[in-house]
Amino acid sequence: MTKSRTNPKVDEFLGKANKWKEEYETLRNIVLDCELTEEFKWMHPCYTFENKNIVLIHGFKEYCALLFHKGALLQDAHGLLIQQTENVQGARQIRFTNV
Repeated sequence: MTKSRTNPKVDEFLGKANKWKEEYETLRNIVLDCELTEEFKWMHPCYTFENKNIVLIHGFKEYCALLFHKGALLQDAHGLLIQQTENVQGARQIRFTNV
């Protein structure tokens, strides 16, 4: 991981994380390999391309997830993308329970 591409606010977020810390760090490395820009929005690591939000890393009680802001537009041949609630229109998650 190239340190210059990381965001200090995300470093701080990861440093304070108790639950999902190892999963967050693994997901962060995967997303940074996609050459997205790391930002910190809505209290979570957020990754952008040309100033457009692409994916957010966040955690819940039962799982952590990559949230794709326009995930409904992605092809999902393996059925990995989950609509978080019926009120969520475009976003989709890929959920993880361990590294």
